[in-house]
Amino acid sequence: SKVILKGYIIVSSDDLNTVKRELITHLSLCKKENGCLVFEANQEQNSLKFNFYEKFLNRKALSKHKNRVQISTWLKVTINTDRHFEIKDTD
Repeated sequence: SKVILKGYIIVSSDDLNTVKRELITHLSLCKKENGCLVFEANQEQNSLKFNFYEKFLNRKALSKHKNRVQISTWLKVTINTDRHFEIKDTD
């Protein structure tokens, strides 16, 4: 079954510009991943909150995504963010 990862991060004002710049690369890399069906991210207007909606072909594809993120620049620039995500299986 397909897997949805949905949630948000809250970044510090000090990290905001770096996160916004790196998000462009992160989105591009994620969309190229085998098994990534949807990858959307946006910053709430005038906010430190970024919303994410990701859909993967299956749990294996999600696992590969997580493994890639663990060694990415994205993780380095968002290491101090407050993360709120949920994962659910869907048809």
